[in-house]
Amino acid sequence: MGTVARSVIVNRSPITGLTKHVIAELVAEIGPLWDAQRCRRLSGRPRQRAPGAGARYELVFVDRLLATLVHLRHGVTHDLLACWFSVDRSTMTRAIGAIRPLPARRGCVVGPGIRMRTLADVVDHLGASGQSAIIDATEIRVRRPAPGSDGRDRYISGKSKQNAVKVLVVTDAQGRLLFGGALKPGSCPDITQTGGQVITPPHRKFKKNAPTWWEERFAQQRKALSSRRIRVEHGIAHLKNWRALSRHLGRCELLTELVPAIAGLASIHRQPPQPDPAG
Repeated sequence: MGTVARSVIVNRSPITGLTKHVIAELVAEIGPLWDAQRCRRLSGRPRQRAPGAGARYELVFVDRLLATLVHLRHGVTHDLLACWFSVDRSTMTRAIGAIRPLPARRGCVVGPGIRMRTLADVVDHLGASGQSAIIDATEIRVRRPAPGSDGRDRYISGKSKQNAVKVLVVTDAQGRLLFGGALKPGSCPDITQTGGQVITPPHRKFKKNAPTWWEERFAQQRKALSSRRIRVEHGIAHLKNWRALSRHLGRCELLTELVPAIAGLASIHRQPPQPDPAG
C-alpha cells in the first residue's frame, strides 16, 4: 500500500499542489538536510551504535516527505496517512515532526538561486533590484491556550473576536511571495505587525449628503488602493490554500515552522513556467 500511495501522490499534483519535478527537487535538497539532522541526533547520544546497526526505518525519506506535504496541503490526519503508508500512527507522527522544520530553511523562491529566508533578505533584494513590495498581516485561527497559562488573553483578536495568531506576509508587485512569518499574538494590531508601513483606506469626509464629485473621488481612491493591495491578498490566499494554515489545531509554537515552510512551498507553486532549453 505504501508504494501505491507514493505513486499516486507523486503523479497527481492536486494532492500536494506541486508537480513531480518540484517534488524531485525537494527530495534532492531536503534529503541531505534530513540525513544530517538524523546523524546529529544519533551522535548526540551518550551510547552510540555501530554504523549500520539498529532497526531499519519503516518509512523511507521519500515517503516521509510525501506524507508531510499531504498533511500540510490538505490537513490529512496522521491516522489516515499511517493507513496509506501501512505504518503505525506514532511512526507517522514522528516522521512528520522530523520533516516539518526542514522546508522552512529553504525560504521563498524568487528566482534561480535567489531565496528569501528573512525580512533582511527581502529588504536587501528589493534594494538591489529597485523593486517595491506590498505588506499585509493575516490571521490564523488557533486553539485557546490552556487555563492558567501565561498571556492567555493575548491571542484574542480584536477584529475577529477569536483566538488567532497574526502573520506578516510580503509580496512583490506581481503577487509573488517573498516572506511569511514574524508571528505575533492575535491582539497585536495590523499596523503594529507591519511596522507602521500601512496605507489605510481614505476616510469619508462627509457622512451625510456628500456632493457627487466627492463620492466619485472617494470611489476612485478606494479602487486605486484595492488595485495595489489585491496582489498581497492573492499571496495570502495561496498561503491559506494549504489547510494547515486555514485553521491550526496544534500547538501555537509549531506555527514558527509551518508558516515559513508553507510560504516557501507556495512560492514554488507560483513560479512562472521555465522555458525548455531543448526548445
